[in-house]
Amino acid sequence: MTRDVKEIFARERGGSSGASGAPPAPAALAAKVRTLGPSMTRSMQRVAEAVASDPAGCAALTVTGLAELTGTSEATVVRTARLLGYPGYRDLRLALAGLAAQQQSGRAPAITTDIAVDDPIADVVAKLAYDEQQTLADTAAGLDTVQLAAAVTALTTARRTDVYGVGASGLVAQDLTQKLLRIGLMAHAHSDPHLAVTNAVQLRAGDVAIAITHSGSTGDVIEPLRAAFERGATTVAVTGRPDGPVTQYADHVLTTSTARESELRPAAMSSRTGQLLVVDCLFVGVAQRTYEKAAPALSASYEALAHRHRS
Repeated sequence: MTRDVKEIFARERGGSSGASGAPPAPAALAAKVRTLGPSMTRSMQRVAEAVASDPAGCAALTVTGLAELTGTSEATVVRTARLLGYPGYRDLRLALAGLAAQQQSGRAPAITTDIAVDDPIADVVAKLAYDEQQTLADTAAGLDTVQLAAAVTALTTARRTDVYGVGASGLVAQDLTQKLLRIGLMAHAHSDPHLAVTNAVQLRAGDVAIAITHSGSTGDVIEPLRAAFERGATTVAVTGRPDGPVTQYADHVLTTSTARESELRPAAMSSRTGQLLVVDCLFVGVAQRTYEKAAPALSASYEALAHRHRS
């Protein structure tokens, strides 16, 4: 039996994203464009790409001017501004002006070239390092700390935590559960879809279920999260698509950066960086809240494994 229908309607209208009502800061605008771009219509993408690539130029344009520049309509420009988190186009222009000022102050450019097959290894290292840094910065800029704090609270008091993920996201799920176990919390990672569902149906109010999926549409992750949601567990989605199907069953949504992918750097590789940052934020938040218990548990685990590092 599902929860109150009103909760689901609120979630579909954006309630689960935890938006605080304030528009994103200028530093978060580029991250928002990269994260939401793939889910926009083509016309909205043209507007988003324009403001991200030339914030100074677009800040000087009226809504009509930006519509003409991008070959769209004024309504599309306004819808894009609202999707990016701004009440209207005027607020977006103010953010663009702020972003332009930051870029003129000497910050690094937001775009780097893709890795080529014949790139020297030194260039590969430099490009990967830059992309990793950008992914971390974008994830941090776009992470909703209200939703993060709520997820931390749920984990702190949970009787049990189940984490679902497959492929590269499965590795991140294992990382989170290992961290929670080391501070004395009951946690399990599930990459097998059958085991994930059979465990999810045992959850109840007071438990936590976390789904990790970059695409937001991985069926093997959505199915157990839905089962946990329907049984009253607190549910969390860690995803690069805040409008993806997984968020329909998430009480709290933690958005990761949608990093650019290329032939030699697939999405599974780039998305993992942002997911690991979110996992670390969750863990540190829980460790802070449970410090009196977490500190002795960490010390005990270090001592238990110390002899394995001496030989």
